Amino acid sequence: MACLDRRDLGLLVLRVGTGAVLAAHGTQKLAGWFGGGGIEGTTAAMEAMGFHPPKHSAVAAGLGEAGGGVLLALGLATPAAGAAAAGAMAGAVAVHAPAGCFAQGGGYEYPAFLGFTAAAIGLTGPGRYSVDQVTRHAFNQPWMVALAFAGSAVAAAAVVGRRARGRVAVDPDTT
Repeated sequence: MACLDRRDLGLLVLRVGTGAVLAAHGTQKLAGWFGGGGIEGTTAAMEAMGFHPPKHSAVAAGLGEAGGGVLLALGLATPAAGAAAAGAMAGAVAVHAPAGCFAQGGGYEYPAFLGFTAAAIGLTGPGRYSVDQVTRHAFNQPWMVALAFAGSAVAAAAVVGRRARGRVAVDPDTT
């Protein structure tokens, strides 16, 4: 009988913990679970934060967090899951950046940590104790890492950039 591999066990714990937090955070946005605003409340919040179109932004953020989180926890399509969650967290970091780094002041510390952790899991791979392992890595191919992270980076840059341009256009302090 083979010993449990500590590295793979550590990846399992990290994947499940990070994935569960992301999934809970995303379901707040999508379904209003765990005290969240649901899609209507999230849409209103996205509009107030300068994301346009707000409903599409709310759905994308919720799916990136909830979907990426569930897939990370399962260890399924790990590169895409990590990239999706990291991309969603990039948007959250942009919102919190004006408040500085630390969470107690409303800063970006927490979403940055979740984003970096999701990205690291996506890059490292799910480990042996995962659905990707069971499927012989059908959804965890080397080319998927590059494609998923490139696509997520482009999408996050476009969304964050569009938000920033829109905020500058309507901010009376910049005129």
